[in-house]
Amino acid sequence: MLQGNRLWGAFLALVASVSWGAMFPVASHSFQYIDTFYFTIFRYIPVALILAVILYKKEGKAAFKTEGRGGAVLFYGVMAFTVYNLFIFWGQDLLGDTGTLLASIMEALCPMISVLLVWGLTRKRPNSFTLGFIGLAFIGVLLVVTKGDLNFMSSIHTQMIPLVILFFGVFGWVVYSMGGDRFPEWSTLRFSTLTLIYGIGTTTVIVLLTSLAGWTEVPTFEGIYAIRYDLLFMIVFPGVIALVGWNEAVRILKPINSLLFITFVPVTTLVIGSIQGYELLMIDYVGTFFIIAALLLNNLHQRYLLRREALRSKQVYSCYERLEKHESLGAIPAINIKRG
Repeated sequence: MLQGNRLWGAFLALVASVSWGAMFPVASHSFQYIDTFYFTIFRYIPVALILAVILYKKEGKAAFKTEGRGGAVLFYGVMAFTVYNLFIFWGQDLLGDTGTLLASIMEALCPMISVLLVWGLTRKRPNSFTLGFIGLAFIGVLLVVTKGDLNFMSSIHTQMIPLVILFFGVFGWVVYSMGGDRFPEWSTLRFSTLTLIYGIGTTTVIVLLTSLAGWTEVPTFEGIYAIRYDLLFMIVFPGVIALVGWNEAVRILKPINSLLFITFVPVTTLVIGSIQGYELLMIDYVGTFFIIAALLLNNLHQRYLLRREALRSKQVYSCYERLEKHESLGAIPAINIKRG
């Protein structure tokens, strides 16, 4: 039964990661017809309605109460479904074809960015190996951004703002991912649904206000119809299945195992990009390889640290167990201290 659960968790993590990897090429096609801001609300309003119905059926009306934690729900909802979703697609669109791969890469870098965030919040410096893997991932991103051009500084100003927008988008998702631990008594479905409702509600207000100000172009019916299949995919896979499926996979597999599957995000984007005819250079593949290698090596290093800590705890427990046994017999062994 345990093995079956693990296989189910692995399947959910794989589907979620592949869905996220396919999300960016699909979005790139949609941006030819509608604005990125409207794309965000069109893909998530139906997801919010679907999850709300499922939550009502499974947990009842009481599950929609925030229990005095509306501020926290709103904060994490805004981080995920306003900051992340508006910024990640906005940055992708500003970067053009390169943005499709870069947005995917930034998504895959969430584990690394979370390490830096924890460092900033706790002032606890990561170990040197982890920092080295983050550096390797950064080199990979640099290769994709610059295409290996040593004179990239002369044109980096044209990409800096979109890259900063991408980073803040992913930063929002990292903050959201850490928020689930603050609601241990809530189900995954409840946390996902309520944060989505609050977040996409905020996003909708922002999009409407930017439209009234003339900053965001309102899509035409023809434009929406042209991306109907794109939206269907985005709603079903990166929306409902990936959002709930990933959280369930993390619950089954634990974070250290589920994060291995995040490497499929840029791989999927590369494969679909190649099929769609995007001009991908060898340096794009090399940079992506560096990032995937950094993610895998860091995961293996974290496993090593966890095993070492578990072994140390086991040895300490064994030592205390022997002491208690000797005390129960009325004899405590002498401890020899060598002075040198």
